[in-house]
Amino acid sequence: MPDLEAAIAHLQAHKHAWAALPIPARLDLLHRCIAGTVAVAADWAIAACQSKDIDPTSPLAGEEWLLGPVGLLLNLRLLIHALESGGQPRPVSLRTRADGQQVAQVFPDNLPDRLMWLGFRGEVWIEPGKPASQGRIYRSEAAAGVALVLGAGNVSAIAPMDVLSKLFAENQVVLLKLNPVNDYMQPFLAAALQPLIEDGFLAIATGGAEVGAFLCQHAGIDTIHVTGSHHTHDAIAWGSTPAEQAQRKADHQPALAKPITSELGCVTPILVVPGRWSAADLRYQAQHVASMVAHNASFNCVAGKVLVLAKGWPQRAEFLAALKQALAHTPARTAYYPGAQARYQAFLDRYPQAIALAPRTDNIVPWTLIPDVPAKPGEYALTTEAFCGVLAEVSLEASDAAMFLRQAVDFANDTLWGSLSCVLLIDPATRRQYPQAVEAAIAQLRYGNIGINAWTGMNFLLSALTWGAFPGNPLSDIGSGRGTVHNAYLFDYPQKSVVYAPFPIRPKPIWFANHRTLQQVARRYVAFLEKPDWGRFAQVALAALGG
Repeated sequence: MPDLEAAIAHLQAHKHAWAALPIPARLDLLHRCIAGTVAVAADWAIAACQSKDIDPTSPLAGEEWLLGPVGLLLNLRLLIHALESGGQPRPVSLRTRADGQQVAQVFPDNLPDRLMWLGFRGEVWIEPGKPASQGRIYRSEAAAGVALVLGAGNVSAIAPMDVLSKLFAENQVVLLKLNPVNDYMQPFLAAALQPLIEDGFLAIATGGAEVGAFLCQHAGIDTIHVTGSHHTHDAIAWGSTPAEQAQRKADHQPALAKPITSELGCVTPILVVPGRWSAADLRYQAQHVASMVAHNASFNCVAGKVLVLAKGWPQRAEFLAALKQALAHTPARTAYYPGAQARYQAFLDRYPQAIALAPRTDNIVPWTLIPDVPAKPGEYALTTEAFCGVLAEVSLEASDAAMFLRQAVDFANDTLWGSLSCVLLIDPATRRQYPQAVEAAIAQLRYGNIGINAWTGMNFLLSALTWGAFPGNPLSDIGSGRGTVHNAYLFDYPQKSVVYAPFPIRPKPIWFANHRTLQQVARRYVAFLEKPDWGRFAQVALAALGG
């Protein structure tokens, strides 16, 4: 593979220049990448829509604007802020919990964001016993290296944002290998990130598994970051067959000695704290949950997968009825990601009580609710990421909020697979009634990203926050992965990120499936991120009000 050999040699030749590149030169590259991203934003979003069978003129097309150009532009803007602060941007606030753990508020950190995201707050929790230090590579000399980024196939912003993390937080030049599912992105990313490519700090490759295997094994690759499944990770780290992987794990002999970081998905729980909800609350939160399932046709590593309720909640049946209605009224999406039909059938084979809320076709996996799944270890729906439009429902033996929170935290931590993403829905009155129980639940949840009344897709989009699994997964039992990306505040020891939002959120959140002006919002957001001013801000706000 001579082209790949040449690309690796070129990166190796430039890695020391990148490690020594001063902040003003890095800032220039970031500003030029913003211009490049804006220039291809429309074509990028249209190509993504076409690949997923979305009408590029529809409101739903706004998803691909947000999952692509907007995500990358937000990341670029935040890195500019970080570097203008010498790699140590000051958090909005820094508090110390009673146990000594430090928590930094990082969002919103400016007036436009406070107005755009009314009532939101984003925090990065620091590993217990560690300082809230930032920007290690900007405080001391960092070793140069060449990182291989194996990109995700579902969301087009993931790969370039992972690239930025390796470059600007870890000081490594990057060879990005795109996933075959979205290798159509190559020309758009090459144009958006051309300043990094032309200076020898980034190369982009396409190809199948054989290309990925060649690159992983290449002596010129120093580190690897993969976004995908834990099966892909284990094939890289432990060998190509289950038998080889098992033997190597038993012998503590990985197939690859290189450092590997990863983000590998999750069976994301939605913990619904029992309270006294109005009819409007029930309808709103049912639509909220339905949207967590339906977003990106449910091909998200943070898609809602397990709805956790209290069996003693008087409104449980009413909420489930509202949820079925919301899912039934959410238009079906093309199941574009490979293997979706087989994964869906595996769930149907195990759960005859599954309720499909639309017809199934060769191209469509209908939104499907699986009620009354047992809350027991090893249960298929609790340990297998569906990666299609399936939502399992589990009800715990609880009647009040405090009891539910204790049980739900233990259930999420110990029974569900993965530690990337967890959502908790709680009304204001219940939260005021049980403040200590809520704070304890947030502290005890072993998840890298937690959303309080907000879907954790926001944790991903707002790259001031960290993105990755809860720390501590060993290489031999990788779970949702190891390491973090995004982290535009450049914390050296992040543990997890928490986003807090109102109940309900107004105006309508951009992840809601029935958002009527989503494309308009996203297009105007791109214009605002290109040149932030109050006129462009007003255009975004006006579009958002029509959602």
